[in-house]
Amino acid sequence: MSADNSATGAGTGTATPPGPAPAVLPPLHCLRLTAPGPPRLAALPTGTPVWLVSRHSDVRQVLTDPRLGRAPLHTPDAPPLTLTPNLLDDPNGLLNIDGVEHQRLRRTVQRAFTPRAIARWRPWVASVVEGLIDELIDGGSPADIVSGYTRPLPVAVISRLMGLDLLDSKRLEHWSDHALATTAFTAQAIRTAMDEFAAFGAEVVAERRAAPGDDLVSGLLTAAADTPGITEEQIVTLVIGLVVAGHETTMTSLGNALVYLLGEGRDAWEQLASDEQSAAAATEQLLRVVPLGDADVLPGLLRRAAEDVEIGGVRIPAGSVVAADVNAANTDPGVFTGDLLTELFSPLAAPMYTFGAGPHHCLGAWLARMELELALHRLARRLPALRLAAPQEAIDWRRGLLTRSPQRLQVAW
Repeated sequence: MSADNSATGAGTGTATPPGPAPAVLPPLHCLRLTAPGPPRLAALPTGTPVWLVSRHSDVRQVLTDPRLGRAPLHTPDAPPLTLTPNLLDDPNGLLNIDGVEHQRLRRTVQRAFTPRAIARWRPWVASVVEGLIDELIDGGSPADIVSGYTRPLPVAVISRLMGLDLLDSKRLEHWSDHALATTAFTAQAIRTAMDEFAAFGAEVVAERRAAPGDDLVSGLLTAAADTPGITEEQIVTLVIGLVVAGHETTMTSLGNALVYLLGEGRDAWEQLASDEQSAAAATEQLLRVVPLGDADVLPGLLRRAAEDVEIGGVRIPAGSVVAADVNAANTDPGVFTGDLLTELFSPLAAPMYTFGAGPHHCLGAWLARMELELALHRLARRLPALRLAAPQEAIDWRRGLLTRSPQRLQVAW
């Protein structure tokens, strides 16, 4: 999706937690979400107190109020947020810069992600989708749809957009898993992988300076050269952040959407195949209802109060960490009255916050939408008999990361 949003397999092995894990995890569309209510105090895994904000209107305030920022989360006096390092905590990242500095850095890339710019990519993305489906069919039934479809599609798209067609997908997998790890790897392993990833990003930046091309990195460098105040470290962090965010959350959303659609939502498969408008509506509802990860790992989009702020009738003291629970807000019964079974093809009753809102609204939202719409519509059209080849209880999940999706998903047709 984007480096500017806090939501968002390894080359050395599958990402798994070092300790025991539950034998069976429920699909993410089956999670019991927080019932929206007034802001309440809880704690992050580090023990840091956090105000959980869950009502739709309150979450919007948290994400749009300039008194609640990302940069204060990373000042010297800030409390610890995570037990292990991850890419989202880099203070040089677009996600963690506010105000004028944030706008200046964001402008270097945002033109590439406007709806008009993304629309120009639609025919090419559709051709990638069709090619992957051809390969899936040629490989025969049953098949693992993760390795054959949900992972290679967004990797191909972001690689082409950034001019990284020769990037080894296993290296990308390795770096991405470490970048978003919680318990899957040790802190030292994560730091080592992030150092390697940063070195790769610096190498790409140097190459594009020497030989610019028609790609996002070259465009970023051109814009940055005309924008005073942007550091080399910010540019490199932005490049690697876009690489990860540009495929990880789309892969996660697509895999989890297929778990639902080939299970409880199987009756919708025929309508998904009928036209792209139905797929577009379904994409919005699936993005609204199906979380990207588990609530105990990803409690919400974090902000910190620069001064006292009243949210939902509750005074939040200056210096407090606040978590906007977008999953609860996206299913707030005061705003959204239906579920996926009844509302899959209906327009949204109100804005959803999966992509955030306000200054840090996900840059890649329109790209993610397009990929998901095309991936679901073309797959349903080409494989009308597609079904899960094993019960949901047997799904092998990616664990120990900020996001959760199938590691493998066997399907048949």
